Amino acid sequence: MKVILLENVRKVGSIGEIIDVKRGFARNFLIAHKKALFASKENIKEVEKIKNELSKKDQDKKNNAKEIDEKLKNKEFIIKKLSTENKELYGSVKPTEISKILKEKENVEIKPSVIQPTKEIKNLGTYIVILNLHSEIQSQIKIKVEAQDEGQ
Repeated sequence: MKVILLENVRKVGSIGEIIDVKRGFARNFLIAHKKALFASKENIKEVEKIKNELSKKDQDKKNNAKEIDEKLKNKEFIIKKLSTENKELYGSVKPTEISKILKEKENVEIKPSVIQPTKEIKNLGTYIVILNLHSEIQSQIKIKVEAQDEGQ
């Protein structure tokens, strides 16, 4: 299925590019998240007209992502969770929880969908988490999981 990209998408293409992707990927991800339009003649003309505007929007997103990256780069955040004697957590630390902590501690709003732990956080310890802030910008933070006191 041919689509026109409305923003830069990592490993797919850049703004205004007409690409051929699988129908499911186009419908369920690109078009659903307003990252692309179906490549009809009308849409191609429309995108040509607004290409500069889209580039400017993408540049703004990129600058915003750079600011967030500078603010969070290599910082460590502590999460207190209940755990067993052998340092396993009851449950795991999910991206939504990490998103809430970033909002509380640094006043930075990040969607849970861009948060990628390098491995599942199921035990006490320090973990590296990757933040895909923009198609060209990735940031890393550390999440330190500590035991929560039973009395809390």
